[in-house]
Amino acid sequence: MTVFDYTIPMFVIALALAVVAAVIITAIAALILRLIGRRHAWAGTLVLLARVPFRILVLVGAVWFVSSMYLGDDTLSRVVDFVFRALFIGAATWLVCALLYFLEVVVEARYRIDVPDNRVARRVHTQLRILRRIGVVVVITCAIATVLLSVPGAGAVGASLFASAGLLSIVAGLAAQSTLANVFAGMQLAFNDALRVDDVVIVENEWGMIEEITLTYIVVHIWDDRRMVLPSTYFTTNPFQNWTRHASQLLGSIEFDLDWEVDPAAMREQLDRVVAMTDLWDGRVVVLQVTDAIGGFVRVRVLVSARDAPTLFDLRCLVRENLIAWINAENPEAVPLGRLEVRQAPEGARPRPRTRDEARPTTRPITEIPGMFTGDEEARHRAQAFTESIPVHRDDTDR
Repeated sequence: MTVFDYTIPMFVIALALAVVAAVIITAIAALILRLIGRRHAWAGTLVLLARVPFRILVLVGAVWFVSSMYLGDDTLSRVVDFVFRALFIGAATWLVCALLYFLEVVVEARYRIDVPDNRVARRVHTQLRILRRIGVVVVITCAIATVLLSVPGAGAVGASLFASAGLLSIVAGLAAQSTLANVFAGMQLAFNDALRVDDVVIVENEWGMIEEITLTYIVVHIWDDRRMVLPSTYFTTNPFQNWTRHASQLLGSIEFDLDWEVDPAAMREQLDRVVAMTDLWDGRVVVLQVTDAIGGFVRVRVLVSARDAPTLFDLRCLVRENLIAWINAENPEAVPLGRLEVRQAPEGARPRPRTRDEARPTTRPITEIPGMFTGDEEARHRAQAFTESIPVHRDDTDR
């Protein structure tokens, strides 16, 4: 018996009642969540993410229920039933994916990465994103399988597929070997805590920040706004530097090749004055040492510390510039020269030593210039990209 055996007005009325019931159910759910949202922010996020798939799911379910009461056993009824079943499974899949994304957002809100000590938060964000992507893939795969199994005659097709499953699995394994390797490498990186979102790394002699970690590839945001996309297996098979593995504080060196007449003690005093007058230095380490003295030069190494990599870069530039200015003004004898001097002194005469005050220019003040990552608003915004939270744009397909 089909729908045409009943009066059309009864079917239309039942269908209208189903639509009204669906609207009432969604309105009540939205009202409850809005009332909860006055005290809890997560309710507003849930409404924003799950409102559309929930409405579609309820509406399709209500219409499908009413239609099933008037369907018979003919071919048309089976086609209509299959269409509603596929729509219901699709809406349910959309809703589950939205709930997975909602859980990710709620948990991430408890672990902020825009604070200085955010190592644990970055690890949690990385793991949540990988888990959410895996969950979306599993849910979509199960939904597609459920729809296909509901197709009339799919049992015979499935039996033939299972009969050749051995050969297909071998072929698929060989074809997807590199892809599966990247997938497992991405999962390994997400849970072994070797790499996290916002970690500052040195990869392929490039300094950058981990911007995104997926199941198959990793995006590195280079300091000059380039993006390097690397397969996940790269980080499990090649060595790389992680500058924020446990903390963001770093040490940096500045080296000078100077003449033997350099005054290390006076240079050390000038270094102390330079770092004391800037907030780039974090107050931990400031050292000046003569590390080598071979041939015609003296190797002077300055070691300073800063709170993170961008600040350290600007601090090294500041110290280098001010010490060069000090050498030219206060200790010009230390400037390295390539010279050849031939002397013939009278017998018994000793050469007069040069005084340090001869031809000495005036002292230059300590200057702090705008740097790559400090000094003005644009530079501070550039540094923030490597020290604080980075908004990762997600496509709708991630949901």
